[in-house]
Amino acid sequence: MPATIRPLLGCLTSLALALSVALLPATGLARDRHVLWAVQGQHNTVYLLGSVHVLRPQDAGLPPAMERAYQESERLVMEIDLDDPGVSDPRAMLEDVQRFSMLPEGQSLRQVLGSDYARSNALAQQAGLDLALLDRFAPWFVATTLLELELGKRGFSPEHGIEQTLAARAGRDRKPIEGLETVAQQLGLLAGMPLPMQKRFLIMTLEDSRELDRELDELVGAWRAGDTAALARVLTSEFDEFPDLYRRLTVDRNRAWTAQLADLLDDRDDYLVVVGALHLVGPDSVVELLGKRGFAVVQQ
Repeated sequence: MPATIRPLLGCLTSLALALSVALLPATGLARDRHVLWAVQGQHNTVYLLGSVHVLRPQDAGLPPAMERAYQESERLVMEIDLDDPGVSDPRAMLEDVQRFSMLPEGQSLRQVLGSDYARSNALAQQAGLDLALLDRFAPWFVATTLLELELGKRGFSPEHGIEQTLAARAGRDRKPIEGLETVAQQLGLLAGMPLPMQKRFLIMTLEDSRELDRELDELVGAWRAGDTAALARVLTSEFDEFPDLYRRLTVDRNRAWTAQLADLLDDRDDYLVVVGALHLVGPDSVVELLGKRGFAVVQQ
């Protein structure tokens, strides 16, 4: 099985050119705003944290405002429950990934890419990936593998990202973790993309991976400043040519999550909800959708 499994977890939105996976937290820096919101329920507070799925070891940690949100919350909610046995058991995860990442019998990556195969393979080899070794795998999985390689070259790892860091702390602090989705739901969403869409997405990932450093710099600045307008512009710009992909990976999921989060606001426990930053910025964001439901959503 090429590539590790863990980077897939809770990282659907990171597929589009590391949209939200490599934002550096402003540790040790005083900032007026963060990619963090507080939503007031009748008896509780739900915090919404725009997450960083992978980080370098030297960048790990939370700004003070996010640290306070964690300390004040009795429960955590993430895109998936990283404490779930189906997630923590490598064998179970391997079975799920194999089930969703393979092309149907009789199909190959070479066939799916067609006349674009030679050029795509040349670009992949520049990144250290031989498409011939991935010929039975779906384009979405190949794109994920490529992205992991590119981020790994720059020292980024999910083990140091916000989700896994908070999941480990929650385990030590005995704070329950809940998931908005299951692993099978996330993998099924990717595997369910039409092959032509997957092909276009893989080619885009191959072509734009060479500009990853510049894009990371832009994301870093917007995230550190808590500049949600700039963050939304950077994060959504790559979807301009893929409105169906944006709807599938972002808008539809935001709507489903908003209904779940509204239920949390009827609880008495305080919650910290940790999702990819893309889901919390822009006109279709969870923040906007909760506001339309009448909740007071305040950026921290």
